[in-house]
Amino acid sequence: MILPAAGSAAPPPPGGTGGHGSRAASSVPVLPFLPCPSAAAARRHVRSLPPRRARRRPRLYGLHSGHAVSVGNVGQLAVDLVISTLDMTKVGYFYTDCLVPMVGNNPYATAEENSTELSINAEVYSLPSKKLVVLQIRSPFIKNKYRPFCEALLSWVKGSSCARVVVLSSSHAYQRDDEQLLGTPLRYLLTPDLEKAVGGLMQELSWKEMEKAAAYPGINDTDKVLHIPGGGITKLLFTESCSKGIQMAVLLKFCSEGDNIPDAFVLVNYLNEWLQLVKSESNNSTDSSSQWKIPSSWRLLFGNGLPPALF
Repeated sequence: MILPAAGSAAPPPPGGTGGHGSRAASSVPVLPFLPCPSAAAARRHVRSLPPRRARRRPRLYGLHSGHAVSVGNVGQLAVDLVISTLDMTKVGYFYTDCLVPMVGNNPYATAEENSTELSINAEVYSLPSKKLVVLQIRSPFIKNKYRPFCEALLSWVKGSSCARVVVLSSSHAYQRDDEQLLGTPLRYLLTPDLEKAVGGLMQELSWKEMEKAAAYPGINDTDKVLHIPGGGITKLLFTESCSKGIQMAVLLKFCSEGDNIPDAFVLVNYLNEWLQLVKSESNNSTDSSSQWKIPSSWRLLFGNGLPPALF
């Protein structure tokens, strides 16, 4: 299953409305490998689309694209690329009162016929051929609703017998320590249960694990803690998954607010280096290569252009 990490909100789809404000709101995506939720488990949190499609829903493994809304919306943008490129089918909604309500047009419209389909703040997409489920989150959290959302999400993941969960996230570049300033801006985290399964592969890929930071900088540098500034609920999702025995990976990139499209390409290529969702066209996994399909909603990522009357 794949999820974006929530902390700042992704931009609404074309014609979208909601109370989440500017693009600077944070959110993080998550991708988990999981068997499709059983009927009983799914009913707790996921509202399915009409019965005709629901009846044909296959058993899947999923990437949980339920973001930890985070700085620059990098996780959500990366999940957009995954859904658009793989032409994933929307199979339902993640029903929760923890997110700011919003509604908009189809963010992945390919023709006028499907452009008027509505989308809301948390939707579930699937791709049976790759045993993949993705949760995309499009609005920020309501105050004090972080923990209830994490509990509901992880309950669904565990009740659905997800094999693995991958969370796509980001962290403030300006808050890196000296060690993190060197080398790649990409980092990963694995829960102990997943470390046993894929820890060796990460070493083969020469990936760099997220460093722990001093709990009291300048006073006591021996006590180290996990610190993900700007990562939204990423840390909470990860620590709760560790305690619940859930196989979760967090992939994140250090970045700053602004035009974060290049960061999204870097993060999704980082994901693809491991999961091989699409065939790589370059040996350099950080290239923003043409193998990814940009969704139609990105044309309005920064709103309309300047009115000619100003000039």
